[in-house]
Amino acid sequence: MTDHTTTPVAAPRDNLFGVCAALGEDFGFNPLWLRLGFAVALLFSLEKVLLAYVALGVLVLVSRLLFPNRVRTTATAVPATVANEADEAEYRQAA
Repeated sequence: MTDHTTTPVAAPRDNLFGVCAALGEDFGFNPLWLRLGFAVALLFSLEKVLLAYVALGVLVLVSRLLFPNRVRTTATAVPATVANEADEAEYRQAA
């Protein structure tokens, strides 16, 4: 059997200060869309995009410092005992 573990959407080494990931987590959307928006905007104005990114980074930093214990929603996983019992019943039928 394989062990199914959940991993974050992007590892910390894949983020540039985690601004898009934090905003996506806070507002409930996939941060890839924000990253794509920044990438397209970079074609037009580097200075404005960098300024907007830094401003959003400061906003995320301030919000995380002011509200450090905010409860984040996580996906609920099927308990391992239920999944194992279902697998065992299936294996018994197959045998």
